Amino acid sequence: MKLISRSLTKIKHTSKVILAVLLICLIVRLLPYFAPIRATDIAQNQLAMQFSDRNGLPLGTLLTRDQEHTSVVPLNQVSPQFINAILAAEDGSFYHHGALDMKAVIRASKEAIHAKRFVSGASTITMQLARMLDPLPRSFSGKLSEIWLSWRLTAGMNKDEILAAYINRLPMGGNIYGVEAAAQTYFSIPASELNLAQASLLAAIPNNPTYFNPYEHWERLKQRQKYVLNRMVQENYISASSTIAARTHTEKVVFQSRQRGIIAAAHFLFWLANQFDKTQTEQNSPIRTTINRPLQQFVEAQVQHVISSLAANNVHDAAALVIDNRTGEVLAYVGSPDYFNEVKLGRNDGVQALRQPGSTLKPFIYELALEKNLIRPNTILADIPAHYAIPGAKLYSPTDYTERFLGPVRVRIALANSLNVPAVRVLEKVGVQTFLERLHQLGFEHLNQTPEHYGLGLTLGSGEVSLWELAHAYLTIARQGDATPLVSIFSNSPIQNPKSKIQNPTIWQLITNILSDRHARATAFGVDSVLNLPFPSAVKTGTSSNFRDTWTVGFTTDYTVATWVGNFNGEPMRQVSGVTGAAPLWNRIMLHLHEHQEPADFPSPEGLVQLPVCAISGLRPTPDCTSVVQEYFYPEDKNNYERENQFNLPPEYDEWLAKQQQSNFSSTNLRILSPHHGDLFLVYPGEEAKQKLEFKLVGNKSAPVEWWLNGEKLDTQSANSLFWYLRPGNWTLSARSGEMSDKVSFQVELANLKPTRRGFSISNSPVKRNRP
Repeated sequence: MKLISRSLTKIKHTSKVILAVLLICLIVRLLPYFAPIRATDIAQNQLAMQFSDRNGLPLGTLLTRDQEHTSVVPLNQVSPQFINAILAAEDGSFYHHGALDMKAVIRASKEAIHAKRFVSGASTITMQLARMLDPLPRSFSGKLSEIWLSWRLTAGMNKDEILAAYINRLPMGGNIYGVEAAAQTYFSIPASELNLAQASLLAAIPNNPTYFNPYEHWERLKQRQKYVLNRMVQENYISASSTIAARTHTEKVVFQSRQRGIIAAAHFLFWLANQFDKTQTEQNSPIRTTINRPLQQFVEAQVQHVISSLAANNVHDAAALVIDNRTGEVLAYVGSPDYFNEVKLGRNDGVQALRQPGSTLKPFIYELALEKNLIRPNTILADIPAHYAIPGAKLYSPTDYTERFLGPVRVRIALANSLNVPAVRVLEKVGVQTFLERLHQLGFEHLNQTPEHYGLGLTLGSGEVSLWELAHAYLTIARQGDATPLVSIFSNSPIQNPKSKIQNPTIWQLITNILSDRHARATAFGVDSVLNLPFPSAVKTGTSSNFRDTWTVGFTTDYTVATWVGNFNGEPMRQVSGVTGAAPLWNRIMLHLHEHQEPADFPSPEGLVQLPVCAISGLRPTPDCTSVVQEYFYPEDKNNYERENQFNLPPEYDEWLAKQQQSNFSSTNLRILSPHHGDLFLVYPGEEAKQKLEFKLVGNKSAPVEWWLNGEKLDTQSANSLFWYLRPGNWTLSARSGEMSDKVSFQVELANLKPTRRGFSISNSPVKRNRP
């Protein structure tokens, strides 16, 4: 029995615990339905955004995710005329009762009993707000839920907060919600500027937005306006003794037939809205952007026209960006030929998309090398075959798309003609890590891999950047190193970065001078290419590998313009490069920008001096120099310039010289290319009669040449090349032609071991051993 008693006691205790837990769960579950509702609990986060251009012209409206046109403004930014009108029309005693207007309830009940139907309603503004927050069927239980929600609203919010939440949710016809959206849509003014006639008309719409649609049922709306005005007189918002109400009713009010949706700059508007979402920054509507709508629409048309002209070359997409150099303001932003063409991937944004930039980064490596004094304005760079060993990869041998090499070239020629090998050589001097840090400083935030990932190809476009980043970086060149953020709206933009100064403006001026030198780039582009404008402009093109992207970025003293032409799907274009793809679009935009006023000249590099140089060698002109040009020098380099009288190419040029049919660098010099001075060759026993060494020179193509070996003249009929059988010894080889001569010394030693031949043959060429 004791055992049974204990069991029953335990069961009772357990039941009480279970009941207590259930009761607590029920209370927790029901607690939210009893808690007061505060303004922050019902804040409207999903709002439509209206945008205008810099001059107030509409660009478009981005609706909420529910495709609603909703705007929110504080109560103090709404015209008092509208507040009075909506109170008079919907709840004249709003500030004098609680969640329910008991007088109105009693009155409505009496009228319903007498007429045996509902004659008038008793819904307060608070009850209407409750219905907006939680729409329920018009049933008895639904009405009770509405009343209960109204009490919770009254418990947690004051009257002004309730009224603000109400007028920002009012249905104003179609997908328009809130007084601000209605004022902007119907009258193109903010809600704060509504006059009495406009306010009374808008206050008439929420009673039945479809029935009182201003575009379809104007007379009905006017009758409802008359009712609103009469109610305003009854509530003493309008003087009863005056004829204000009558005059207002007859006042002509024009509902503007505004263009709905997006008018221009679709990519820009969606990109901008996304920036606001990320920063959770509240913005007044409409948002005044920096876009110039007429310019924007012109650029959009040119993008479509250029793409049409390149259709046969398998080109489908393009993008463009126009920047005001003085302020950094974005004047035009085109992400694709047609945002609304989903079949052609029109929603892809070519301004923000990451693509390989080709050669457009080269100006920045030259600027950095000049800044660090690794090269000088008059430095001669080698555009000759070069090979770089990369761990775990094939031998890297940069070349230009022409697969030709120019030999020794000035910095100006190397950059202006976008030569690859000199750019890689300069990057090798600077270091990939250092260059990557400078690119980050310039705003290329998407170059976020390690230096080893990019390697020496970074200066040729091995990374991925956006057109936005490129335009920003070239704006820094245009502003002579004075970096400034790109500005998109007239307010404290959350997108902006702090200004910074990037070193000496003289170097940026020199880079600008090079990029604006049409004669310097003539080798690659010609003097009269599409890059040349009838006014001062600096420009750089770029083409990514396999011709998937073409770029042209340039500037005048007034504007920076960046263009991209390619395919979003990654398909290569046919016979299209930077100068034939993106450059025509850049050219059209630049000509349009300066149609009425030409830009000023670029400033000359401060503190540098100009001296005449031979266009070929880059040195002080000699009598045989066929073309003389002016080049910039640092003043301290002037003495070296005056002492130079000849240019002897170092041995690294020998391979290139050997392939030249005629060398402008050796016209006054004879040069033995093979063997090199100091070479040591091995000859194997028994192979003396088989192993030959080529004696080869450059610098003379027609005059007779005498070859001398250890003072003994060799008998040959070949002027510039002959073969000699190897013999052990120390040898001095000389070549003479008229007054020109050259001399080298080399050694030939007898090898101890004979090479083993397995699976492949060894040529009869001599074996050269490197000296320690």
